[in-house]
Amino acid sequence: MKKSLFIKACLLLFPSIYAIHSNAQNPVNWTDKQLMQPSELAGIIKNNPKDVTIISVGPFNTIPGAINVGMVSEQENMDKFKAQLSALNKDAKIVVYCGCCPYEHCPNVRPAIDALKQMKFTGFYLLNLPDNLKIDWINKGYPVTQQ
Repeated sequence: MKKSLFIKACLLLFPSIYAIHSNAQNPVNWTDKQLMQPSELAGIIKNNPKDVTIISVGPFNTIPGAINVGMVSEQENMDKFKAQLSALNKDAKIVVYCGCCPYEHCPNVRPAIDALKQMKFTGFYLLNLPDNLKIDWINKGYPVTQQ
């Protein structure tokens, strides 16, 4: 009871938290076919990296060859994302990822998918990182950038 009351008070006091929270409750805007498994992307990176454009739409640029546009929940970074997309063919193979947190809380994947749809891209995928980048990519030994 006290915890619930505290959360409601925080949401009233901090509208930005409420906005992120309510955005995170939106249903997924991708299909199962648009989810690319980490093992598949790791194989592409190893064998045919030029066959795909990888774009980080979150706070981390961990995957080799990825273009880092930053968190697309911020307008400046969304503009960077759209600029990157505008240079690509509409049927290009594009993989976007965030990995900051579980999908239900992520403020970046849904806006990225919406932008891809609005710009009429047909060959896009969301890297399947349902928990986060560390659990679903790094801990499984997939390639990471040297930073």
